[in-house]
Amino acid sequence: MAQRTILITGGTRGIGRACALDLAARGDHLILGYARNRRAAEDLQADIERLGAECLTVRADLTTDTGVDELFAAALAWRSPLDAVVNNAGGTLHVGPLVETPVEIVRRVIDLNLTSAILVARRAMQCLAPGGVLVNISSGAATTGSPGEYVHYAAAKAGVDALTKGLALEAAPRGIRVVGVAPGTIDTDIHADAGDPGRPARVAQRHPMGRVGTADEVAATVAFALSPGAGYISGATIRVAGGL
Repeated sequence: MAQRTILITGGTRGIGRACALDLAARGDHLILGYARNRRAAEDLQADIERLGAECLTVRADLTTDTGVDELFAAALAWRSPLDAVVNNAGGTLHVGPLVETPVEIVRRVIDLNLTSAILVARRAMQCLAPGGVLVNISSGAATTGSPGEYVHYAAAKAGVDALTKGLALEAAPRGIRVVGVAPGTIDTDIHADAGDPGRPARVAQRHPMGRVGTADEVAATVAFALSPGAGYISGATIRVAGGL
């Protein structure tokens, strides 16, 4: 496969980090967007370059009016055109029933997981050439609803699934594919960020496989969605949720 240039939002931790390393090992060059953790971005860039790939890290707050444009401008100035975008930035930010979730958390979660995803997808459609691929990272929560934990996040990710379906139909005449990937419970720091680091171990036995997933398993699915082998897949969301 020819070398590609791929932009990953939320690209330096958890699923984003796993995707970056997997794609770098396949020979792709990467632009990694991140919000705050410069040290994590620098460490990951070094790991990617050791794999022989080129990497640019860009600090950009995708919940601001200018953040998305700044990220894409930096990416295109570094290497153009983009071959693919992995729309991954997100987080639950809180665990608990909706009635106990502060209004400001609800707004931040919708802004981060849905509004920014839509705006990243909009810019991706402006930048991707025929043959390009947009992968939207959704969540198994979009269909389970995640009652008692993060209904607000589930609702946002259901919106991402609708984004994938509708945008795939708009993009198909231009030769661009749009694919969703919906992880279930994955052992990453998203749980600690929401104040519940022990959640993966606590909920593992709820799952048919008796365990939660790994970021590497999600990354492998993203790599497939980006590959020629998925060339007739668009508008679908692939579930990586252990049977749930």
